[in-house]
Amino acid sequence: MKQGTATARPTVVLTMLLLVYICNFVDRQILAILAAPIQRDLALSDGEMGLLGGVAFALLYATCGVPLSTLADRTGRARVIGWSLVVWSACTALCAAAQGFWHIFLARLGVGVGEAGGVAPSYALIGEYFPSDRRARALAIYSLGIPIGSGAGVLAGGTIAALVDWRLAFVVVGAFGLILAPIFALLVRDRQSVDRTPAAPLRRTAALLMRRRSFWLLSLAQALASMAGYGIVFWLPSVLQRSFGLDLIGSAQFFAGLLLLGGIAGVLGGGWLGDRLGRKDRAWHAWLPGVAFLLSAPLFAAGIVSGDWRAAFVLFLVPQALSYFWMGPVLSAVQHLVASAERSMASALFLLINNLLGLAGGTWALGALADHLRPLHGDDALRHAMLWSLLFYLAAGLLLLAGGRWLRQDWVPEPAATDP
Repeated sequence: MKQGTATARPTVVLTMLLLVYICNFVDRQILAILAAPIQRDLALSDGEMGLLGGVAFALLYATCGVPLSTLADRTGRARVIGWSLVVWSACTALCAAAQGFWHIFLARLGVGVGEAGGVAPSYALIGEYFPSDRRARALAIYSLGIPIGSGAGVLAGGTIAALVDWRLAFVVVGAFGLILAPIFALLVRDRQSVDRTPAAPLRRTAALLMRRRSFWLLSLAQALASMAGYGIVFWLPSVLQRSFGLDLIGSAQFFAGLLLLGGIAGVLGGGWLGDRLGRKDRAWHAWLPGVAFLLSAPLFAAGIVSGDWRAAFVLFLVPQALSYFWMGPVLSAVQHLVASAERSMASALFLLINNLLGLAGGTWALGALADHLRPLHGDDALRHAMLWSLLFYLAAGLLLLAGGRWLRQDWVPEPAATDP
């Protein structure tokens, strides 16, 4: 895919990366709101649906991220991001043709392969264009793609499925990415004015990170938090329909509003506070999200057990924001554990741990636990399973609080950069 001929302004690059990330999460999370009609049409259990939402996507998404990030560091990060967008968008559209579990499973594997080449190189590209003291905020703005994309996917998918059918929803969101890809290629390229030394071998980068306790604490903490977070994001629309009595459009509006209001506030708040507190003490890049996770668990529990969807919406808003506080600070911290030429690889290894445990495990485990609890709790089994998953937030918070002191020691300083 041919790229633009001049280096773009940082704001243009960040805007285009944000649009691609929105597309990433629209395609990734649309399955959540479409779970009920897909389960009905294809006769799938909660456990099978959990596999589609977690393992089918995360299996190759996590494992292909490392080689694709190596390719990005060596051949061009913007080029790999652009082609990845094409692949995952086309595979999303292919989900519309599914006639059974294995058809949609294979299509979701393709979505995972494509999206594997998008996120880690984007983190590194932001590291090229933004200096250290602005990086947490820039990464937070980029991470707005998660709540915006998730909310847009839920709202668009639910509306299209209710008015037409779920197959058309996959076609529409897949087409959006295919239209965006050539625009991205025209406007974004790697920045040549920064350090472009050859990328370090995977073995060397991995060995370096394995010796850093802060990397393990950050990665394992976020993997545990993702088990709760991805499980809630995927299954909450189904809980709203089974336990709160909302229809498809009602649950889509509820969930989209929650993701947009709580998610945007949390991502921006975490990025701003991460930069502000991190200037005083680098340990706050871990402590801030750690405190946020510890506070979010009991607040989420209050919303889950509430008997009315209006009360649940209000109760969910604050913990939804807190659960997004980690993005700017933790992602910025991972960037600072290695030299600039190794940032894509470091991000990919962080995402490998996070997604193999969190994304692959959380969605499936919550669905499988709901199947196990169904004889005891009936249609409320999914709600009870969601309550148990909140223990992962508590464990993640404790690991991050422990990781702050090691982050001070492992932080890699970088040469002073000129503000773009």
